[in-house]
Amino acid sequence: MSDKPAVDVRNNAAKHRFETTVEGHLAIAEYNLIKDAVIFTHTEVPQALEGKGVGSALVKAGLAWARAEKRLVMPQCPFFAAYMKKHAETHDIVHPSFRSALGIAS
Repeated sequence: MSDKPAVDVRNNAAKHRFETTVEGHLAIAEYNLIKDAVIFTHTEVPQALEGKGVGSALVKAGLAWARAEKRLVMPQCPFFAAYMKKHAETHDIVHPSFRSALGIAS
């Protein structure tokens, strides 16, 4: 049995963020839209939820949405950038202007 809580992430388009409430705590991943890209600017996970996969769930939901919307990703948020750098399956949606910073070949 896993000690990780179920994470139901939703896109709150009106507030330009992905969000989830887990154990009474709100966690968010904020974004801005430009042309055919999305800039993930900030991820905030309350300390009580750290290490429980909540941040990764926000990133996965945001990236799945970007892929479905055919948007390239500009990960300004260090958490998004680190996740994308580590997960090769996301490299195809990294915006060209961010590839070098993440050490991804063009």
